[in-house]
Amino acid sequence: MPQDVANNPLLRRLARIPRSLAMLGTLALLLFAVLLPSPYSGIMLLVLAAALATLLTLTWPVQPPATRALRLVVLTLLTAAAITRLF
Repeated sequence: MPQDVANNPLLRRLARIPRSLAMLGTLALLLFAVLLPSPYSGIMLLVLAAALATLLTLTWPVQPPATRALRLVVLTLLTAAAITRLF
């Protein structure tokens, strides 16, 4: 693992969160964002996309290529959904 990734305090804190709790929290935020009225929904989805993009850039060096590709696809779909909700 690269040294800067291992010493990142945000990633260390996120690593302590149980995976099921992180997944349920993200799913709850996604459902909340989808149920909001149109312009607010797009903004919330963009915030989620920005958080995902941040995690993607921080963990890029330690992810295998297949995981990178899948995360890029999810990020693209989430951003596209946010943009369609905005306009």
